[in-house]
Amino acid sequence: MKFLFVILLIPLLIIPAFAESQTLPTEKGTLDVKLSHDKIQPNVLTKMNIDFINPQTQNIQVHIDYSVLVSKDGETVFGPTQLIHTSEGSVKIPIDFNRGEGVYSMDVEVEGILFSPIPPEIVSFDIIVGEAHAQTTPQDNPPLEENGGCLIATAAYGSEMAPQIQQLRELRDNTVLSTKSGTVFMSGFNQVYYSFSPTISDFERENPIFKEMVKVGLTPMLSSLSLLNHVDIDSEQKMLGYGISLIILNIGMYVGIPVFGILKLNQIRKK
Repeated sequence: MKFLFVILLIPLLIIPAFAESQTLPTEKGTLDVKLSHDKIQPNVLTKMNIDFINPQTQNIQVHIDYSVLVSKDGETVFGPTQLIHTSEGSVKIPIDFNRGEGVYSMDVEVEGILFSPIPPEIVSFDIIVGEAHAQTTPQDNPPLEENGGCLIATAAYGSEMAPQIQQLRELRDNTVLSTKSGTVFMSGFNQVYYSFSPTISDFERENPIFKEMVKVGLTPMLSSLSLLNHVDIDSEQKMLGYGISLIILNIGMYVGIPVFGILKLNQIRKK
């Protein structure tokens, strides 16, 4: 069991988190589209990660028909592509931003969901390329919604209605977000979490063994979080105190126990 924790942590550490991301709705709000990418330099092929998100469930929406167009100052840089189908609802597209530094426009047009055509809906992203324009972005990335779904846990347990997911949702809404410090923490956490969670959740759906490893790895964390259901958090001090205590507890479970086990094994082998 201890070694499963170590194995689980390895893929989480090696999967890169994207440096920049923004989430915008399509014209009629049928879908939210998340664009993530590393810092872009001109004339360097960059992978652009696109996630199609159901705004009701905040889960990745599978089976999307879409096309992509990238332009700068009215001149086409990439596309327009033919209609593309993604069964996973998450794609990575390599693009060469070859017209120098500046602001590029990326249009993602959605024309079908779950094999059913819909009237085309476009979402447009402004993309900053190069260091010289890094401070001149016309708008900040919009904050992620506080009630966004837990993609990794949902993929592991198979449904948003699973008891474990309900536990996380109730804990977040009724306990963590009830205090200012908890709200600040969730805001920062969401920015980091949603930069890599779509990749991990997709990998879970593709690899049943990895899915079971994630499920095993989540169990200690869920058990520790359940402790908050038995305490009364009615002040910022209590929220900070319990929050820090849980972080230390989880570090001990996920890092301390495996390290202790490895050291014990080394001692046994030496004997």
